[in-house]
Amino acid sequence: MSILDRISIVLVEPQSPGNVGMVCRAMKNMGLSSLRLVKGCRTDSSDARRFAVSARDVLDGAVRFDSLEAALADTVISVATTRRFGKYRQEIMDPPETVARLRSRIGDGRAALVFGREDSGLTTAELSLCRWQATIPTSEEYGSMNLAQAVLIFCWELSRGLAGGAPQSPRELAAMSEMESLYRHMEETLLRIGFLDPLNPAHLMRTLRRIFSRAELDTREVAVLRGMMSQVDWAAAAAKGMVRPENR
Repeated sequence: MSILDRISIVLVEPQSPGNVGMVCRAMKNMGLSSLRLVKGCRTDSSDARRFAVSARDVLDGAVRFDSLEAALADTVISVATTRRFGKYRQEIMDPPETVARLRSRIGDGRAALVFGREDSGLTTAELSLCRWQATIPTSEEYGSMNLAQAVLIFCWELSRGLAGGAPQSPRELAAMSEMESLYRHMEETLLRIGFLDPLNPAHLMRTLRRIFSRAELDTREVAVLRGMMSQVDWAAAAAKGMVRPENR
């Protein structure tokens, strides 16, 4: 399996069948074939097939998911694309930087580039599910791009930057499913000990997600942190008299 075969394009709630068809064409132009759809419009329409042209095999092979978390579960690298900057949209790379970093980190794992809705892009919560963020620098006068155009630019960079394959990564990153399990455990524990605001735990959890995304944890490191959270759980319960020390 080539490195391009291990990279998926993920469309979150696409609204236009024609746009999905054009995305398929852009992908096939550049040697990518794995398309994942998170809900969104139907793709068995004549518009989708007409705009896909000779990339109908990519369209027919698209896999649907009920959530972005499920679509990213088997990946080790996920990149959220955005054109907006802000408090939770920082450390954003351009396409060449994204591909260069992906090439050095992907190892034998899978990766995904995530694109949002045509009219509103990705939500902050959806961005937090991804390891990295990327944008296409555009004119300040008019920065919005057509979905298929944005996909084509990233796919072209991928085909160019990964033509020689990827070097052997010194370590395998934890899959996103492992990271999400860690984050859920961490949120539960930090709520239990009063570290997070129960009315808005996502506020600080987004910061913690960015910290651990930068750390690029492997499976063993995730297990160590899960073990630490479990020990905090036990200690908090013991401190409240719920668990006796000898029953540890």
